[in-house]
Amino acid sequence: MGFDELGLSDNVLRAVGDAGYKHPTPIQEKAIPIVLMARDVLGCAQTGTGKTASFVLPILDVLASGRARARMPRCLILEPTRELAAQVAENFETYGKYQDLSMALLIGGTSFDKQEALLSRGVDVLIATPGRLIDMFERGGLILADTKILVIDEADRMMDMGFIPDVERIVSMLPPIRQTLFFSATMPPEIRRLADKFLSNPKEISVAPPSTPAATVDQSLIVVPSRDKEKVLRHLLENQPVKNALIFCNRKRDVASLERSLNRAGMDTAALHGDMSQPARTETLQKFRSDEVKILVCSDVAARGLDIQGLSHVFNYDVPQHAEDYIHRIGRTGRAGRPGRAFTIATASEGKEIAAIEKLIGKPIPRDAVEGSEPEDFSDWEEGKGRKRQRGGESEKKKPAKKAEKVPAESESRESKRESDKTDTPKTDSPKADSPKADSPKADSPKADSPKRERPTKDAPKTEARKPRRGRSRSAEREDDDAISEGPTPFGDAEQVPAFLRRPVPKRKSDKQNENV
Repeated sequence: MGFDELGLSDNVLRAVGDAGYKHPTPIQEKAIPIVLMARDVLGCAQTGTGKTASFVLPILDVLASGRARARMPRCLILEPTRELAAQVAENFETYGKYQDLSMALLIGGTSFDKQEALLSRGVDVLIATPGRLIDMFERGGLILADTKILVIDEADRMMDMGFIPDVERIVSMLPPIRQTLFFSATMPPEIRRLADKFLSNPKEISVAPPSTPAATVDQSLIVVPSRDKEKVLRHLLENQPVKNALIFCNRKRDVASLERSLNRAGMDTAALHGDMSQPARTETLQKFRSDEVKILVCSDVAARGLDIQGLSHVFNYDVPQHAEDYIHRIGRTGRAGRPGRAFTIATASEGKEIAAIEKLIGKPIPRDAVEGSEPEDFSDWEEGKGRKRQRGGESEKKKPAKKAEKVPAESESRESKRESDKTDTPKTDSPKADSPKADSPKADSPKADSPKRERPTKDAPKTEARKPRRGRSRSAEREDDDAISEGPTPFGDAEQVPAFLRRPVPKRKSDKQNENV
């Protein structure tokens, strides 16, 4: 089937022919006629199958008749990232060059005044990120009462980035009678609930099993110690036929550090992450697309929707924390039927993440090895029982338990135990010299002459009970205390009483005054 059989206008077909496309992809073949019928669409297709053109092409024909008014766009397209929004804007410029339609890009990192000036002249299509759209609406530079078409693109990425509350607020600003197009690469239950909330009697289009990577991508998994990850990455970059490549890291700081390290090694690299300014991000992507930069080290900001023509390799330097992100990362290569290669460099401690990915895609990732690196595997890793460190593919041997020390007999008294521990006696040839029950006379013990502590018996005189303090003077109370102290002490003889207890207590001023009285 050709594009001329989908009901598109001559101007659109002419622009598609100039772009070099002759046959629509399955998602385009099924979605374009439904959009032209003004029905709501719930589309799900794996990344790299042409979802963007499936709604851009029919929207150009739907908006061909009509006129835009100031600050009131007729079509609103929501994208999760600035890069995706810029890419959709490029598609409108490519396919709409023979039509007189205006388009504006509303994203963060650019001037509010320039964007507001474009909206004030009136635009047919507004492509925006949720945050900047709400900011412009609150400033009074945007009115959504005349929006006839709403497109929510990459809905699963919207959910991952926490944009769903903003999207719900934006939808509440739109008129209830509208056409809504909902596209996503994956369709988890949460996304389906949102689709039921936003869409009205939609036509569901699914051209591939959800969460399935493209068959044109050759996948490989290399498990190495963490210390060898960068060495393995350099080996792959030097020995693989890399025309251009994306290297994904989980953290922004790792993106910057890895990019600097590869640059010092003489490789032509650049970095791309969310902390960069919008002009810097745009310039970096432009250099990568024009082959001025061969290798792009990036975060997941480049994992969704970026269409890099002829991208040969994708390297997962870090295993993605979410299994769905793996599909989007490797989906940057092997697009439009071209072959691609994807390598994932993992450590033995990342078995849980790899298991989640393999469960999602329904098959194991083929294992590979690199010469000169110590291979590892996940053989000892078990879900729910923690992670075990490994060396050379074999689990570390358990250390032998320490032998229990010999416990002395209960008949031995505590004093003999202490004496045997504290007394330094010279070693002899006697076999009992090392025994804890070695003969040591108690007379030589430093505590032998000291009397043992005596326990009070029934016949012992009882100390006089202390009288209540009520109605008595302090001097009388002190006399009672002195009388009580003259009795037998709990420490035995006075010589055994600690020095700090035998120290005289100074009298207080109040006691001296009472004695004078």
